[in-house]
Amino acid sequence: MGAFVEWVGRQTEPIAVDTESHGLDVLSGDPEYIRLVQFGNQEEAWNIPTELGAPFKDVARKALRILINGPGITGHNWHGFDAPALHVHLGISYDDLCRNAVDTMLCSKLVDPRAVQEGGLGSSLKPLSDHYIDPTAADTQGDLTAVFRSLGLTKAVGFSRIDLWHPTYQSYGGGDVILTARLRPKLEDELRRFGVPQRLVDYEHEVARICGHMQIRGFLLDQDYTRRLSDELGEEEATQTAIVRSYGVEKLGSPSQIAEALTGMGESLTERTAGGAVKADKSVLSALADMDLYGNRLHVRTPNPLAVAVIRAKRAGKWKSAYADNFLTSLDRNGRIHPGIRTMQARTGRMSVTNPAVQTLPSGDWKIRRAFLAEPGERIISVDFQAVELRVLAALAGVTRMKEAIKAGRDLHSFTAELVFGPDFTPKHRKISKAIGFGVVYGGGANTIQRQTGAPMAEVKRAVAAYHRAYPEVRRAANRWQREAFANGMVTTSVTGRRLPLDRDRTYAVTNYQVQSAARDCLGQALINMDSAGLLPYLRLPVHDEVIASAPEREARDIAREIGKCMTFDLFGVPIDSDPDVSGQSWGSLYMKDHKDKYLPELLTEHDPYFASRPEEARRMREPVAAAEERRR
Repeated sequence: MGAFVEWVGRQTEPIAVDTESHGLDVLSGDPEYIRLVQFGNQEEAWNIPTELGAPFKDVARKALRILINGPGITGHNWHGFDAPALHVHLGISYDDLCRNAVDTMLCSKLVDPRAVQEGGLGSSLKPLSDHYIDPTAADTQGDLTAVFRSLGLTKAVGFSRIDLWHPTYQSYGGGDVILTARLRPKLEDELRRFGVPQRLVDYEHEVARICGHMQIRGFLLDQDYTRRLSDELGEEEATQTAIVRSYGVEKLGSPSQIAEALTGMGESLTERTAGGAVKADKSVLSALADMDLYGNRLHVRTPNPLAVAVIRAKRAGKWKSAYADNFLTSLDRNGRIHPGIRTMQARTGRMSVTNPAVQTLPSGDWKIRRAFLAEPGERIISVDFQAVELRVLAALAGVTRMKEAIKAGRDLHSFTAELVFGPDFTPKHRKISKAIGFGVVYGGGANTIQRQTGAPMAEVKRAVAAYHRAYPEVRRAANRWQREAFANGMVTTSVTGRRLPLDRDRTYAVTNYQVQSAARDCLGQALINMDSAGLLPYLRLPVHDEVIASAPEREARDIAREIGKCMTFDLFGVPIDSDPDVSGQSWGSLYMKDHKDKYLPELLTEHDPYFASRPEEARRMREPVAAAEERRR
C-alpha cells in the first residue's frame, strides 16, 4: 500500500478510477458492496481490495483525495455509478469526486450519441476501446463471463461470488482503468476535431453531477400501498386475460391469434408487418378499442371488447412487474428506491429515468406515482415547462405568428385551431391541431395523427396542409436544417453545438432532433439555475420537461415558485415559462386532483397523509367515487 500511495503521488496526468461491486445496486446501503477500487494510467493499474476492510478503504480514500486536489480523475459512467458508489461506501463528498473529473461516457455521447442499434458505437467501454484504442486487446469482459459459466454462475451473481483473487477478475478490473485512461485523450481529440464546444462538455458534466445528487437521495416508497397495488394489478391481469381467452385467444402475446379472433368478430385488419403478417400491435388495438396511445377514450367508434381486454391485460402485467414488484425488490435499507437518471440517453440528448422507467408512464397516471412519497412533513412539488417544444420550435424556426401568440398569452393549440379551422373551431379541431403541432415536433405523420385523434384521414391531411400555410417558417427551417446536414456528413448541429446524426431514410426527423435537443438543454440549464439558487436539496427527479421536488409543507409554495423562476427565461425572444404545482405527500396526488372520478376512496383517507389531514376535502372528493364504484360493480 505504501508503494501504491507513492505511485499516486508521482502522477502528473489524470488517473482513471473504477469500482467493482457485488452488483449494480450500489446505493443499497450494504457497507461491503464495493469489492475493488481500481486506479490506473495508460500503462499500469492497481486494484485495491476494499472488500477486505478498513486499511484498504483508508488507502483508497487517501488516493482519491490526492487525485481530487491534484491531477484529476477519469471515469467511465463516473457520475452515474462509480462516484455515487464511492460517496456512499467510502464517505467522500460526491461534489468533491465530481469537481476534477472527466466522464468518458459523457464525452463519447457528445462525439456520437447513437446507440449500437442506430448505427453508432454506443457508450460502453469495450466497443469504444475496440474502435479508438485496439480491436485486438484482450476481451477480459468476455473472459470473465466464460469464467462465470465454468463456475455455474450467472452474470447477475457472478460479480458477487467469484473469488476476489481470481486472475481473470483481477485482469478485468485493472484492464478497465488502463482502457479508460487511453480512451480519454482519443475522445478529447475527436471533440476538438468536430468542433464540439468545451462549454457544452462542461455543461453536460454539471448536469450529470446535479442528477447524481437526485439519484443518491432517492425517493421514499409507500411499501404497504405498493404491495396492495401489486395484488390489484395481478388480479386485473388475470381478469382481463380470462376475457381474452373467452374469445379463443390462448396466448396473450400472440399477434396472430389476436388478429384471427378480431377478424372473426368482423374487424377489418389491413396493416401488415415487414414480414407480411397481419399487424395487431398496440396502435392497431388502440384504434379498435377507441383509445389513443395513452389509453384515453376517443369516442369515434364502439370499443371492441377483445382489443380493450388485450390492452388492459398487457398493461396490468407490465405495470405489476416493471413498477410495483420492481419497486419492492429495489428498496434500500431506508425504504427508498434510487431511480437511475441517464442524462444523455436519447440521440437528441434527452434524459431518461431507468429502473424504474417512470418517464414511460402515461402523463395522467396516478396509480403508480402514488407509490412515491415526499419526506415526512413535506409535500410534493411539480414544475413543468409550458408547451416547451412548441415554444422552442417558434424560437428556433422564427415562426412569426406563433411567437406573437405566445407573447400575447394565447393557448397555442387553440390559436392554431383558429388558424387551421377558422374562428368557429370545435374541441375536436383543437385536438387535431394539437396532434399536428406535436407531430411536427416528434416526427409523426398523418397516420400517427389519425390514430391519436380518430379523425378521418382526409380531414387530417387538409389540416396538415393548412398548418403549414399558417406557419410557413416551420417547413423552411426544416429544409434549411436538412441542407446543412447533407453538407455536414448527415449531421445536424443543435443550437448549443450538439452533434445530432441523421439517418438518410429519415431526414424528416431533423425538426424533431433540433427541437427536442434544445428543449432538453432548456431543462439542463434550468437544473443548473436551481443548483445555483440553492434548491438542489429539494429536487427528486427530472421527468421529460418536468421537475419533481419536495419541500416542508410551510415552505412548499415558496420553493415551487423559486423552482419556477429557474425554469423561466428567454430563448431567442420567446419566453420559456413554467407552471409550478404543489400537492399532497404522494407524487400521485398531483394527478388525483384532476381525476376525482377515478379515486379509490381508501387512498383519500387512510393511506394518503395529505387527505387524511383534510377530512372535509376527502369527503367531498369521495362522493363521485362512490357512484363510480357502484357502476363498476
